[in-house]
Amino acid sequence: MTSCEEEDGMTNRVLDLDGLDALVGLLRADGRVVVGPVLRDGAITLAEVESVADLPSGWGVETGPGHYRVRRRADTAIFGHSAGPQSWKRFLHPPRRSLVSSDGDGFHPARDDTPSYAFLGVGPCDLAAITKLRQVIGGRAPFVVAAQCTEPGEACFCASMGCGPAAGAGYDIALTERVDEEGQRFLATSGSAAGGALLARVPARDASPQDVSLAEQDVEAATRRMGRAMPELDLRDLLTASRDSTHWEAVAERCLDCGNCTMVCPTCFCVSVEDTTDLDGNAERAQRWASCFEIDFSYLHGGSVRTSGAARYRQWMTHKLSTWYDQFGTSGCVGCGRCIAWCPAGIDITQEAAALSTAMESRGEQR
Repeated sequence: MTSCEEEDGMTNRVLDLDGLDALVGLLRADGRVVVGPVLRDGAITLAEVESVADLPSGWGVETGPGHYRVRRRADTAIFGHSAGPQSWKRFLHPPRRSLVSSDGDGFHPARDDTPSYAFLGVGPCDLAAITKLRQVIGGRAPFVVAAQCTEPGEACFCASMGCGPAAGAGYDIALTERVDEEGQRFLATSGSAAGGALLARVPARDASPQDVSLAEQDVEAATRRMGRAMPELDLRDLLTASRDSTHWEAVAERCLDCGNCTMVCPTCFCVSVEDTTDLDGNAERAQRWASCFEIDFSYLHGGSVRTSGAARYRQWMTHKLSTWYDQFGTSGCVGCGRCIAWCPAGIDITQEAAALSTAMESRGEQR
């Protein structure tokens, strides 16, 4: 990118904090519920925001296996943090959703009261996750304001999954934040006609080649600072060859079967359907998030198919990195690192993949 108006119609403009605040205001004025990162309960979570003042200015995070802490930054960056405990999945695929209810007047299908969302500050890994999740569940597309990653965390490995740190397809506007001696500003790049139209309404200046170059350098630097990486081999072949590996038992000795990894994962979509009734004659059928780590999840014809922790972890990892390809043509993992940071046992999916690779090589099998 070398100018504010590219051959493909992409627009590059530079916003200051007032311009970003105006962007939030315009999205709200257009009838959208703006959701973005906020500092709450010792974590950077996602909630409705009304202005830039709600965003986590000057806050970053420290992550690692079984470790997540917010920390004060030395600057006022708003998007200088890696993935938190929540993902955008909860707004597109709610943890619990009523399907149908009944009372004395009959049956009542649930109403779709999902608001028109605008997601602000979507990291590249989560942008990829939104695309993958919507491929599974469908639904109305939100307006997406992505935030390109310039500061990956220790648990991040999106570069090795092809999902960052640069934002891929699917955004309406992408922001690249920079804080230096010239102040705090955001290179805003349109990714859709709707994004370009909105940028035209926001107080901003046209981007210079220098603005674009600095943004590209910051994103490229983030690639080199990525905390982790998946092994450089075909993960589908690896997991197929490792079905009977004894390493699954070694993982199971540490795994608590708590399901945290599936709950924080931005693409896990499994659900259970439950019926409830009360003494007044009311009934409801509802859908809730489920996990392949639940013993009842694989219940079939009188018993559970996967009764051991080893089998359940193998199912999760194999589906995420291998058989997801068979269903959807892509991996189910975006390298956000949430499953690593929020595992109470500190189990690291990249290390487990590497261990399986080493075990396969020791058996003399071909990659």
